[in-house]
Amino acid sequence: YVLMLPLQIIGLLNVFSPQKSLEEFADVYIVMELMDANLCQVIQMELDHERLSYLLYQMLCGIKHLHNAGIIHRDLKPSNIVVKSDCTLKILDFGLARTAATGLLMTPYVVTRYYRAPEVILGMGYQANVDVWSVGCIVAEMVRGSVLFPGTDHIDQWNKVIEQLGTPPQEFLMKLNQSVRTYVENRPRYAGYSFDKLFPDVLFPADSEHNKLKASQARDLLSKMLVIDSSKRISVDEALKHPYINVWYDPAEVEAPPPKITDKQLDEREHTVEEWKDLIWKEVYEWDEWTKQNGVIRGQPPPLGAAVIDSSPQPASSSSSANDVSSMSTEPSDPTMTSDTDISLDSHTSLGALACCR
Repeated sequence: YVLMLPLQIIGLLNVFSPQKSLEEFADVYIVMELMDANLCQVIQMELDHERLSYLLYQMLCGIKHLHNAGIIHRDLKPSNIVVKSDCTLKILDFGLARTAATGLLMTPYVVTRYYRAPEVILGMGYQANVDVWSVGCIVAEMVRGSVLFPGTDHIDQWNKVIEQLGTPPQEFLMKLNQSVRTYVENRPRYAGYSFDKLFPDVLFPADSEHNKLKASQARDLLSKMLVIDSSKRISVDEALKHPYINVWYDPAEVEAPPPKITDKQLDEREHTVEEWKDLIWKEVYEWDEWTKQNGVIRGQPPPLGAAVIDSSPQPASSSSSANDVSSMSTEPSDPTMTSDTDISLDSHTSLGALACCR
C-alpha cells in the first residue's frame, strides 16, 4: 500500500523482486532515500545547541506522527536515526514497530537493551511513551558521548538505571506483579544522582546567544524524559513545547498528516511463512503496477508531488557523503526542510566500529 509520509520518516522509493512469479519468489529489494550518516557517527561530534535541539525536535516530530498513526516504533536507537549534512533527520527500521492496539500482546523482547524503558524491563506492559524513554537515552548519549545505561543483560540494565536515577518509590513498586516486585524490593536501594551531576554544564556546548538555548534547558528536558514511572514521563506533545525545542516549532510540520496504514490489524493476526510470502508478493506486485501507471522508473525517486512520499526527496548531491556530516547546518536553505535488537535477554549483536549503538 502507498504511504503518505511526514518529512521525518524515511521515504520508500521502490520495492521490487527479481523473480517474476509467486512460485519463484525468494528475494525482495527495498529502495529508500539516501542519507549521509546515522546518529552513531553524529554522537562522536561536538554539536552546538542549535544542532542538538533541532535534531531532537525532528526526532520528536517523527515520533508524534508515528504515534498519531497508532504506531509505536519500539526500537529507537542511534543506528535507526539517520541524518544528512543539512541537518535533516529521518527515522527508519520499522521491523519491530507495532500498532498500539489494545488486543496486541506487548512482548518484552523489544528495544535494544541500552534504550529499553523500565516498564519493558520489568514486564509491566507499555504504551506509546516507551519511545520517549529511548529518545532520552539517545540524547543523553549525544551529550555524554557514551551510552547512559550500558547493561550487560536485562537485570544489569535495571541495576544501571536505578544506580543513576535512584530506586523508585513504593508507589511505583506497587504497580509491579508480585514476583517482580519481590525481586526489585530485595535489591540494594540507591539514592541516585541529581541531573546536575549526571549532566553537568561541562558536557554541553556553550549557551547559545542566537536562540537563547542553554544547558539548563537541555538538562531539564532530559530530567522529564528519563523518568522511571511512565505515567509521570513527559509526553511527545509536551516535549515539543519545551523551551529547548519550541524554538523550531512549526505547526504545519508538527501537525502534518500521520502515515496512512491500510490494515492496522495485520500485526495481530497469525500468519504462516507461506501466508507472509503471499502477502509480501502481493505488495510487490501492486507497487509495480502503481509505478507503471504513474510513470515512476524503478530505483528512481518519484516525481515531485507524487503520492508515494510527502517529503519528495531530492536526488542526492554528489558532494554529500557520510564524511560531510560535520557541516550540518540548521539554516534552512529550503523552506520545506524544517536490527541488532536484543532478541534474547542475554545477548546482543556487536556493530564493530559502531559499537556505541549496541
